[in-house]
Amino acid sequence: MTTAVIVDAIRTPSGRGKPGGALSSHHPVDLLAQTLAALVDRSGLDPALVDDVIGGCVSQVGAQSFNVTRNAVLAAGFPESVPGTTIDRQCGSSQQAASFAAQGVIAGAYDVVIACGVELMSQNPIGSSTIGADPYGERIGARYPGGLIGQGISAELIAARFGLSRQNLDAFAARSHALAAAADFSSEVLPIDGRTTDETVRPATTAEGLAELAPAFRDEAMARRFPEIDWRITAGNSSPLTDGASAVLIMSEEKAALLGLTPRARFRSFTVVGSDPIEMLTGIIPATTRILARSGLGIDDIDLFEVNEAFASVPLAWQQKLHADPDRVNPRGGAIALGHPLGSSGTRLLTTLLNGLEHGGGRFGLQAMCEGGGMANATIIERI
Repeated sequence: MTTAVIVDAIRTPSGRGKPGGALSSHHPVDLLAQTLAALVDRSGLDPALVDDVIGGCVSQVGAQSFNVTRNAVLAAGFPESVPGTTIDRQCGSSQQAASFAAQGVIAGAYDVVIACGVELMSQNPIGSSTIGADPYGERIGARYPGGLIGQGISAELIAARFGLSRQNLDAFAARSHALAAAADFSSEVLPIDGRTTDETVRPATTAEGLAELAPAFRDEAMARRFPEIDWRITAGNSSPLTDGASAVLIMSEEKAALLGLTPRARFRSFTVVGSDPIEMLTGIIPATTRILARSGLGIDDIDLFEVNEAFASVPLAWQQKLHADPDRVNPRGGAIALGHPLGSSGTRLLTTLLNGLEHGGGRFGLQAMCEGGGMANATIIERI
């Protein structure tokens, strides 16, 4: 069977996803184009050899509409013969792009492919693509009579079900900032406007300081519907609104050898699952269980985990259920500190996972991503 390998991976620094943020003045097409161009330049690859570019983007509206990935391919100066497509699996969009890309290589449909993602939340806030529209219709309303809910409420339900205290959540968030502030990301970050540091990291963050923040999603109607919620999720123990782009160069092991390129990791296994769309964010638990079974690996065989920190309650619930070594989980910080630029987060996590394995000398890395609508992706890579 053909083996799909990662030759290189790169990301922009994170920018605050609000007006005035470090990346907020960029057009999303141009930001992704810079990332794509840098990716092929770093390896010396002729972009004409790229069979496809698969990108993730959640809010495909405004400047991110009309197939932002294809537009970025053209803006990057790639030959017009290189196609591009944009997919939406919510927060896991670019992780799914990487899975589709690698699976295409394994199937023999591609020799060389790029998976990528972009999101400028400063320009396209969450929900901007549904303004003035009902994305659900009557049949979903009939199936879920109380209606589907926002992710912040889901994070609260998880905290309540798993018995995660406000102190647990804030301590985990402070850990994320401390680890990210101490980490060296120079090998994975593409300077943008001369900036190489993540704007969302706050080195001075403490659990005591976070304890002063008010709950961000308190809602009287939701309190009546879900009396178990005691409102523990704040802006401090949630991922911030973020701008960013990232990209991963994927090809067959044979093609890499023919091109004289050295693979850095191989894809070992993939999975995607659906889960309860009310609790929504716990799909990473069955996704991890399934991918470990498929790969023949145990939780202790994994040297490094990247579990997306959409909210602190998500990785903490995952860790409680799966008993992973906490020191191997997001050891260089996670999305609470590094940001969560939705469509870019999957390939951002993959970039950080790859570099983390290389820095620590680990062999296997597992990435898990919770997603809106009740879904989750999991991927295992093996460092070469």
